[in-house]
Amino acid sequence: MKNADATTRAAEVQSADGAEVCPPAGALDVRTRDRVSELLLQEGSATATELGLALGLSPAGVRRHLDAMLAEGLVESRERPERGRRGRGRPARVFTLTAAAREALPHTYDGLAAAALRWIAEHDGPGAVSAFAAAQVAGLEERCKAAMAEAGADPLARADALARALTAEGYAAGATTIATGGQLCQHHCPVAHVAAEFSQLCEAETEVISRLVGTHVQRLATIANGDGICTTHIPAPVQPGARPDRQRIVR
Repeated sequence: MKNADATTRAAEVQSADGAEVCPPAGALDVRTRDRVSELLLQEGSATATELGLALGLSPAGVRRHLDAMLAEGLVESRERPERGRRGRGRPARVFTLTAAAREALPHTYDGLAAAALRWIAEHDGPGAVSAFAAAQVAGLEERCKAAMAEAGADPLARADALARALTAEGYAAGATTIATGGQLCQHHCPVAHVAAEFSQLCEAETEVISRLVGTHVQRLATIANGDGICTTHIPAPVQPGARPDRQRIVR
């Protein structure tokens, strides 16, 4: 493991007149924890002593950060296997990042997904991207359908049930009744950055919404297009025998 450069002075900053000052202790703690995480990511695992040597900190100081990270589920520890005869004292403990800690680190999933779709479009055409998008939302459709099993046949009631199902999937959705029917609003889109380039993802999702509520729907706004909320209009059901301009709005 490589030693950090000038570790004892890494936390120091300069004021406007050139004098060296130290940032608040809380900022130092966050910075040190970030550096601990980076080292564990690079090395895979390390002891408190090894981390301290690399960071220019005492093992006790590093253990204070590791104890906090253990309590938050960001690292886990285990005894390091000893080769040969074990010496005196307790065996060394090594620390590794947990899956939760890795998920919190910056990712390039959006860039990778967009690159993959560009490759598909270049080699197989836009239709292949649409087929991929449909396959991606198929699982979501099945889960929402199961959650909506008791929703009945009314499209607006089904939209309300769908909103609850989508919220459980992380879309932060809600349904409202308006003069012309209803609206399904999604306040979060997990694929917004990729959908901004590939509208097929939004189109596939709209088709799923239409099938699940049981009527034609119209997308009015999308987060991928720069709007604050994905908004889908659901027309009110036409009552039997009623003229289209005199239909009753089901609430």
